[in-house]
Amino acid sequence: MIGSAATKSSLYVRLCQLARPYWLYIAGMLWLSLLAPPLALLTPLPLKIAVDSVLGSHPLPHFLDAGLPSAWTHSEGGLLALVVLLLVTATMLTQLRNFGSTLLSTYAGEMLLRGFRAQMFRHVQRLSLAYHDTTGTSDSIYRIQNDTVAAQRIVTAIAPFISDAFTVIGMICVTAWINWRLALVAFAVGPVIFLASRNHRRRLRRQSREVKKLESSALAVVHEALGAARVVKAFGQEDRETERFFQRSTEGMRARIALLVSARNFNLLAAGLVALGIAALLFIGVRDIQAGRMTLGDLVLVMGYAAQLQGPLKSLSKRTGNTQ
Repeated sequence: MIGSAATKSSLYVRLCQLARPYWLYIAGMLWLSLLAPPLALLTPLPLKIAVDSVLGSHPLPHFLDAGLPSAWTHSEGGLLALVVLLLVTATMLTQLRNFGSTLLSTYAGEMLLRGFRAQMFRHVQRLSLAYHDTTGTSDSIYRIQNDTVAAQRIVTAIAPFISDAFTVIGMICVTAWINWRLALVAFAVGPVIFLASRNHRRRLRRQSREVKKLESSALAVVHEALGAARVVKAFGQEDRETERFFQRSTEGMRARIALLVSARNFNLLAAGLVALGIAALLFIGVRDIQAGRMTLGDLVLVMGYAAQLQGPLKSLSKRTGNTQ
């Protein structure tokens, strides 16, 4: 059965074997992806310091207080300079990482695509004439042009997937260190989204398969009409062939729209769940500040993580669905 776990696992193993010649590029992407979680954890920290230590009277976090000169940590001007320095540093490092990751993933993706298409073309040429007579060359052309792109996207999505997963784990761990109840709320959102994505993945896989079938069918009409152009002209069948292509294209268009609606419906559900989680974090955080269990800077830090958490959670679910 196509959708069985064993079949999917074997497909992933085969895909990894095909991508083996490009392991150096993939390793570079993985290395850059591992820089994303610490930078994401660092980004909201200047706001916490500004609220708690510059505007308020709370001490700096211990790891900063122990590692910085006293001239920075015991004066208002030094603390403000520290906030500015941390903010600029975190922003520039994040942008540099994003630039390097985009550049490397684009280059590696193009190398993978070229290699996959060459292997696919070599394989198609070795197939029997009976296969081509039965299936038609248009289906092979469609697979060389489109299925290889899908394989490329799966391989290049591995590094961002790992980065998003570690970012979510890191943010939840830091939140737990500040307030375990807030971490519990943040953690609860993830499993709900992933459980909801299971039905979405099945539906998306089924609809995507239908879209590919219809697009291949429309391409077959073009290939047949152009391959027999003399016959089509001799019998005046241009309008008939155009109508055939229009009908197949219309079916493909409807299937693509249905696929898009399914994906957007899930994105809307995920965004709603994340918004409810952020609202719960805000409510519990405000009550804990009023009770003296945490500082305003802690809440600012947690809300900063919550705002960033929405991106990785949605991205993880979206990539999981797109992989199907």
